[in-house]
Amino acid sequence: MELKLAKSELEVMEEFWKHGRLSIREIQEAYPEADRPPYTSIQTIVYRLEERGALKRVRKIGNAHIFEAAVSRQQARGRVLDDLLSLFGGRTQTVMAHLVESGRLTREDIRETERLINDLERKEDKR
Repeated sequence: MELKLAKSELEVMEEFWKHGRLSIREIQEAYPEADRPPYTSIQTIVYRLEERGALKRVRKIGNAHIFEAAVSRQQARGRVLDDLLSLFGGRTQTVMAHLVESGRLTREDIRETERLINDLERKEDKR
């Protein structure tokens, strides 16, 4: 299943990943009052995400349906990163160079990445 999420869809999914099962009203009320989208806008996003397999209905309380995420945050991140990489010709080095030049990638980020790579290599060596 190829699932590409728009910014508004990611915002809604973030609420599910943080809180678990939610109604449409609960999602709407999670937005700051000044920036709160109309109920029907959230409803449209939720139904679209359900139709595409990112959310599923788990129960009904009165007239309200309760939904939960059917896609993990990690799965969604992976797809977003794959899309980002494709914009840079699939080369991670090009992305990293851009991040360094923009000041968004620090030496500490690089050290942490090296630790992750070392941990992965150790796990692979044990197999």
